[in-house]
Amino acid sequence: MLPGMSAPPVKTPCVKVCFVDPKAQICVGCFRTLEELGRWTAYSDAERDAIIKALPERETAYRRTGTPPGALRR
Repeated sequence: MLPGMSAPPVKTPCVKVCFVDPKAQICVGCFRTLEELGRWTAYSDAERDAIIKALPERETAYRRTGTPPGALRR
């Protein structure tokens, strides 16, 4: 990258309403898992796009049952 230029922003579904449901292990603002939140900037664009595509289904499942598909329950 040339001096004075900044990197393009990383695509994110973050809505700045961060609250992690401890039972479902997801953020109920954007519906990403704890692992996804922690690794977000390390993912490729394709990996981020795949996760973003899955978020509406997770949100629907969470609102219906309190548990998104594949979430860990303790």
